[in-house]
Formats: sequence, C-alpha cells, structure tokens
Amino acid sequence: MRETRRGLWGVIALTAGVIVALPVADQGAEPVRKIGFLGMDSGMQAVRVQAFRDRLAALGYVEGKNIAIEYRWAEGKFDRLPQLAAELVADKVSVIVTAAPPAVRPAKQATTTIPIVMVIHNPVGQGIVASLARPGGNITGIAFQDAELSTKRLAYLRDAVPSLVHVALLWNAQGGGPETVEAVESAAKSLGLQTSAYEVHNAAEISTAIKAAKASGAQALVELASPFFTLNRKALIAELTANSMPATCELREYVVDGCLMTYSADLNAMFGQMATFVVRILKGAKPGDLPIEQPREFQFVINKKTADALGLRIPKSIEIQLTEPLL
Repeated sequence: MRETRRGLWGVIALTAGVIVALPVADQGAEPVRKIGFLGMDSGMQAVRVQAFRDRLAALGYVEGKNIAIEYRWAEGKFDRLPQLAAELVADKVSVIVTAAPPAVRPAKQATTTIPIVMVIHNPVGQGIVASLARPGGNITGIAFQDAELSTKRLAYLRDAVPSLVHVALLWNAQGGGPETVEAVESAAKSLGLQTSAYEVHNAAEISTAIKAAKASGAQALVELASPFFTLNRKALIAELTANSMPATCELREYVVDGCLMTYSADLNAMFGQMATFVVRILKGAKPGDLPIEQPREFQFVINKKTADALGLRIPKSIEIQLTEPLL
C-alpha cells in the first residue's frame, strides 16, 4: 500500500477484507464554530448578512474555514420565529445573531445560556436587558433609540415641506409602540405642528389609515419604524403615491422604492458591528459584560423623483446634509 503523508490519515480499518484509510482531523486546526442567524426575511436582509459576513472575514472568521452559519428565516411569518429559535438552540450553536423585537424576544425565550447578539431599539424600555452599560444575562449588541430618529425625521420633513402644519403618524405595535408615538407628538407640538396618529394592525389597514389621514387634512406622514412596515413597504409606498402624500420612512430601502426621505441608522454598518461582538464572544467574552453600543453611522437620503412628482423643491440647506446624492 502506498504510504500517505503523516497526519493526513489515521487508523487503518479492515472490513470484509477491504483496507480502508480513515482520515483524522489535523490536531492543530482551529475548530469550526457554529453561528445561528435568526432572520425575518431573507430577501430584505441579504445585504445585511453580507455586511455581517464581510466583517467576520476581516476579523479572521470565514465560513467553511473556522465558522459555519446556520440560517433560519421566517420569511415574513413572524409566528414561526419561536420554532426557528428553538431549532438553533437544539443545533447547539455557539451564538445567535438576530435583529428587531419579533425575533429578539423568541431568541431570548429560547435560551438563557447561548449568547445572543442583537440589533434592536430601546432594549431597556422593552425589558430585553437590564441596562446598556451592563446588560447582564446572555444578550448584548447594538441599540438605537427610534423615538430620537423619528423626531429627527419629522424635523427634516417639516423643512422639506414648508407649508406643513398637520402631519400623520403611522405606527404598528411591532415597532416602537405608544412611547415613540408620544415622543414624536411632543416633538411635533414643539415645532408648531398638529398630529394625527394611526395604528395599523394588518396590511389592509395601511390603505385605510393613509386615506383617513388625507381626509383629516394631514399634508405629510411619518412612518414609525416597525418590521411590519418593512415587510409591507411596497404596499405602503403605493398608497402614499396614490394619495400624493410626502412621507419620511425608516430605512433607505423605502426611499429607493419611492418614499420621499429617511434619516436612519445604517443597518449594514450595525450588522458589521454585530460581527465584532460575535468574535469577542467566540474568543471567550461574556455577553452580559459587553456594553450595548449605539449606531456609529447614519443615512440621510431623499428620492428626487418622488420630490419632483410631489412638486417639492428640496432646499439647499437640506441637500448639503445628505449622506449621498439625491436618488
């Protein structure tokens, strides 16, 4: 029998007169660690996943080499998330990565021992962690304050629509909830604006709410961040377009699809931040000892075609603040 290189082949087994050379792992190789990714929509989060993988690779953790990523996608069916979280726990992943309340809560309920790295708004107010400085337990990650971002969006919307006196607020309980509504109402009052708030429970109510807002005299709309609206953003934007309603939305993707504008935390950058947390945990850090971070990068973008269709001229004072040219 031809001699093989030492270390590549191990025990020789004899079975039914056949000699079989069994490979054994290189004792010096780094073990492959499993990362669980609990996602709500594979299409929407594909770019985020790539940003996460790119950052992992930059830090020396590459799929197929020293890590494996187990993906579980709800594909918009949020009621599947508890089952998918349980599957990752059963698969004995080393860490679970996820974003937004509908996914973070099932992950938290599924395990108290496997580290969880999240992106979420107001995790203290939602009871996800004890504090930002010392979250405790098995959870850490990145937190943004949606109320602050929404009030910033409102201010920019007021500047873009000079005649604005009445603004509608569109919200869903999967997002910031009543506390965000109250914060934006307070900010609107300080700007001398009247508000009307509309809670939406299902996709059919999007049209009803926007038509009601238009009928009430609202001249523009603030969409308050929610995974529900992200999932239904094309229906939302179609209704805004049909009612000639200027709006500020939560993410750049909405503006690409036709919403007038957004000021938002850069989710791609935040998923890159999550990769940094994952690497620290894989190297032995305890998630409860890692302070929750704030977003580092923000996006302010406007859709020029939408502005033109609405008859709006974007002031130079706004245009010079954009993080990229008018779309």
